[in-house]
Amino acid sequence: MNTLKPLTIGALAKQANVNKETIRYYQKQGLIIEPQKPLNGFRHYPASTIERLLFIKRAQQLGFSLKEIKQLLLLGEKNCQDVQQLAKAKRDKIEQQIKSLQQINSVLNDMINQCDNNNDTDDCRLISALSKQGFLQPMT
Repeated sequence: MNTLKPLTIGALAKQANVNKETIRYYQKQGLIIEPQKPLNGFRHYPASTIERLLFIKRAQQLGFSLKEIKQLLLLGEKNCQDVQQLAKAKRDKIEQQIKSLQQINSVLNDMINQCDNNNDTDDCRLISALSKQGFLQPMT
């Protein structure tokens, strides 16, 4: 990885393994700074932008939204307690999503089992169940 000389958007995208449109989008979202464009030539990004892009991508892999990532970046390393609170909130949200997905999985398994027990090809119980209003109660 080249860490000494500034990079064009193409070189930056290649080294960070993202596309140029991703970089432009992150600029619009305020996640990375768009360098001034010289009168003749291309914008040059500091090599440190690679690390910033990698940070963003790693945070996305953990489920953080771009809005949440912006908060993390604004807080920085000197606000560990605030960062920890954001991480705990994200974890709690993910745990709730897992519970919801487990409930969906259970309902789907029940429906599949009903289909397995029904050899009548003229009446698919799965389609019948999906056709009923309110068959799946709101998840809490």
